[in-house]
Amino acid sequence: MEIVVDDLSGSRIAEFLADHLRQMRATSPPESKHALDLDDLRTPEVTFWSVLDGEAVVGCGAIKRLDVEHGELKSMRTSPDRGRGGIASGLLQHILAEARGMGLSRLSLETGSDEFFLPARKLYEKFGFTYCEPFADYVPDPNSVFMTRTL
Repeated sequence: MEIVVDDLSGSRIAEFLADHLRQMRATSPPESKHALDLDDLRTPEVTFWSVLDGEAVVGCGAIKRLDVEHGELKSMRTSPDRGRGGIASGLLQHILAEARGMGLSRLSLETGSDEFFLPARKLYEKFGFTYCEPFADYVPDPNSVFMTRTL
């Protein structure tokens, strides 16, 4: 497997992210869906990585820079048929190292509060993220939890 910075121009990653957005719409009410679409991910403050297994996209994740020291983890996803295979852990470890290399001292995230998102919350806890109050433009939401960690 290979983790690469992706410019989001390929059809494979576009389809992978479209599946992600469909899944988020199916599991979260519209007012609680914070997943970014392709245009939002193509902004200068976002660095996006794809995880490739040969030609197949099997995972992705991004950092959105909030300010000079704080970034937000976005678009973490593993292909549903590849769950529990270490892809998410490997990608998250890579992103944490990249965030440090970017000079960030804090990385935060928003994820869902219901059972569907429990594996994600457990992964973030394993990597040292702790629960926190809403950050950036987020507001309290019973469908969201917020997590952060220093780097």
